[in-house]
Amino acid sequence: MTADAAEALEVITGASRFEASAEKSTIAHAAQELSGGSWGAGTVDGDVCRIYTPVGTPEVELRITWLRSDGIPAGDPAPKFTVLPMGERALTATDGAVIRFACRSGKLTGSAPAHVDIGVERGGMPTEPEGDPDELKDAYATVAHSFSLAMAKELGCESDGGLEPRPSLDPAPR
Repeated sequence: MTADAAEALEVITGASRFEASAEKSTIAHAAQELSGGSWGAGTVDGDVCRIYTPVGTPEVELRITWLRSDGIPAGDPAPKFTVLPMGERALTATDGAVIRFACRSGKLTGSAPAHVDIGVERGGMPTEPEGDPDELKDAYATVAHSFSLAMAKELGCESDGGLEPRPSLDPAPR
């Protein structure tokens, strides 16, 4: 995780320290799941990890997920999302973000390129997000970008799946 993403997690959760995740909650393990098996038509998904605030502090859970699908996104996003110019499609809101990138890699089976979504969302019961809405949107997008770039690198995607080294947080022109 990048230093920017660590700061973004603090914006989202209010915490600078987090509980340890499960041993298999790593990008490497998620990439192995994503690239393994024979893929048919449709989508396949799984968890990368969950991030928890320390015991004894206000409880916050973030869920980092992956999804592999056949095609590029279609249609307009829900009104709560802001579109950002990252990967094939990047969406951010005050309670989550998702980045889709295309990956051509010898590690992946099936038709090329694979379309991979990395999502970041708050777990547990839905609550109204607290904090500056623009700061929260940027924070979620930054965390999603960090995990997306790490996944693209772990999978060996050509040109890092089209992801730049730093997130692009200015909304895409419509």
